[in-house]
Amino acid sequence: MKYLQQAVIIAAITVVSELLKYLIPLPIPASIYGLIILFALLKSGALKLSQIEDVGGLLLELMPLLLVPASVSFLTALDSIQDMLLPVLIMGLLGTLAVMAVTGRVSQWMIRRRKGGEVHD
Repeated sequence: MKYLQQAVIIAAITVVSELLKYLIPLPIPASIYGLIILFALLKSGALKLSQIEDVGGLLLELMPLLLVPASVSFLTALDSIQDMLLPVLIMGLLGTLAVMAVTGRVSQWMIRRRKGGEVHD
């Protein structure tokens, strides 16, 4: 019953984020709205981590399995995108490196801020 309740909470957040996507005329994916809603609920205390932790962990464990169909469909379309393959790979690599660098810097900043002292590089 605990898993069903947690799944319903996550599904409700997903439905609300899909509704926001259609109501707000911005080119923002529904998943981003969902992340913002979930963050706001957790930060405000309206939702406790323990209320969604088990199903959230299960979904994280299943994530690689859910990406397999997308990877296979990419491989089947390889012939049609062969001309764009090098630019796509370069953009993917640069984008990944940028996300890793920004995430690392923000994480370091937050850790230093939480410790109370600002350490300069």
